[in-house]
Amino acid sequence: MNFQIVINIVIALMWMFLSESYTFTTFLVGYIIGIILLYVLRRFIPDAFYLNRVLKVIKLLLLFNKELILSNIDIVKLVYKPKLDVQPGIFALPTELKSNWEITMLANLISLTPGTLSIAVSEDYSKIYIHAMDIPDVVKSINDIKESFEKAIMEVTR
Repeated sequence: MNFQIVINIVIALMWMFLSESYTFTTFLVGYIIGIILLYVLRRFIPDAFYLNRVLKVIKLLLLFNKELILSNIDIVKLVYKPKLDVQPGIFALPTELKSNWEITMLANLISLTPGTLSIAVSEDYSKIYIHAMDIPDVVKSINDIKESFEKAIMEVTR
């Protein structure tokens, strides 16, 4: 992937030199031409096309923003209820993620959404212990995290 980015930047710089115009727009046009060339010649390059991973990272960021907004709305609803009716608790989230980077990313995404907090990771890195402000159904909470954050992280890293 890094090799493709370097090739794309070199193509953009070559386009600038051939155009004899050293502006950002010329660089951008060259960069887009480089993307098209890399896409057309992708079977000759050993790694997968790098824009696929960039799009998956953008998808992960959009997912996080959506979850952040929805969890903020849920927390506001809980705070403004006349009678506080919550079921806080700690549960273990079994994870399929293997690398330290993936597990750290999942724990941080969980902690950054309001109402949940990653407490610890098990010694064998197979579980993340999470405190939630309101968990009426533990299995549903586990499935929600696995289907959203964990799945998106695996798409980005694998």
